[in-house]
Amino acid sequence: MCTAISYQSMHHYFGRNLDYEYHFDEQVTITPRNFKLPLRNAAAIENHYAIIGIATIVDNFPLYYDATNEKGLSMAALNFPGNAKYQNAQKGFHNIAVFELIPWLLGQCQTTQEAKKILQQTKVIDIPFRSDFPTTPLHWMICDRNNTLTLEITETGMHIYDNPFHVLSNNPPFPYHKENINQYLNLTAEEPLNRFHPSLPLSKISRGMGAIGLPGDASSISRFIRAAFIRANILPGKDDLQDLSQCFHILNSVAQQEGCVVVGKGFEKTIYTSCCDTDSGIYYYTTYYNHQITAVDLHQHDLEGMDLSFYPLRTTQKIYWEN
Repeated sequence: MCTAISYQSMHHYFGRNLDYEYHFDEQVTITPRNFKLPLRNAAAIENHYAIIGIATIVDNFPLYYDATNEKGLSMAALNFPGNAKYQNAQKGFHNIAVFELIPWLLGQCQTTQEAKKILQQTKVIDIPFRSDFPTTPLHWMICDRNNTLTLEITETGMHIYDNPFHVLSNNPPFPYHKENINQYLNLTAEEPLNRFHPSLPLSKISRGMGAIGLPGDASSISRFIRAAFIRANILPGKDDLQDLSQCFHILNSVAQQEGCVVVGKGFEKTIYTSCCDTDSGIYYYTTYYNHQITAVDLHQHDLEGMDLSFYPLRTTQKIYWEN
C-alpha cells in the first residue's frame, strides 16, 4: 500500500510513501535526455526530457516507482490489485507497456494537460518486463504545480479523473474515495462547538477535538482521508526547507510501522518517503531506518548524457551528535 501527495507553498512538492513488505533494490535514478528508451511496441525514444525518481534498474531500464521530469511534471505508481485491468493493443493508438508508462509520459509532457491529451490516444497494455518481473496492478497520480490527475485502467476502460484533493492511496477506485470523503465534512482544525444541544452543559475536554472521527488505521481508505485532511490544513513554512519538512510531515502521518500490518508471513512498512521539489529538480527522501533527509539534484548532472545515473538508498540511521 502507498500514499502520494502534491503539496504547494512557495515551491511545489510531489511526494509519496512506498509501503511494501520487501525491497526491490530501489535507487534514486536519473535518466538524462539522450538515454535511449526502448519501447516494446514502438520505436525507441532517443531524445526526451530528463527524469529523476526512484526506480529498480533491470537490464539497463529504469522501472520507476515515482519520478519528476525537468519541467516539473510528476507521476507515481501505486498498487491497485483486483481493480487494474490493462488494455489490448489497438491500431491508431500509442500502445505502451505498463512498465514503460512513467518514463514514456514524463519524457514528452510538460503539464497535466499535455499528459491527459496524449493518454486519451494511448492503450496501456499488459506486457511483463520479463518472466521474473510480472505485470503489477497499478493506478497512477500525475501532477504539475497547478493540477492533479488520477489515472485508472479498469474493466470499464481508461479513466482520467481530476483530483481536487491532491492525494492518492490504493483501493477502492478513485470515485469511491471522492464520494467517501463527504462523510468527513464535519472535521475541523478549529475548536469544536456544542452542537449536541444548547441546553446540555457540554464542553471540550482536550485540544484537537474538532478532528474527532479522523481515521487512524492503516487502510488505504483511511490513509486517503487522513492525508487529505492534514495536507489541506497544514500551515506553510517560512522558507523552502520548512515547506519541505511540512511535506514530510504529511506523509509521515500516513506512514506504516513494521509489525502493525501483517501481509502473509511478512510485515508491511514504509520503505521510503520522498518529497521532490519539482521547481528545483531536487529529489529528497528518507528510508525506514534512516530519517535523515538525503537529497539528489537533477541539475547537478549532465542532462545531455546518454547513461543512467543511480544512487542506492541510504538505509542506515544517521545521528547528529552534539557532544
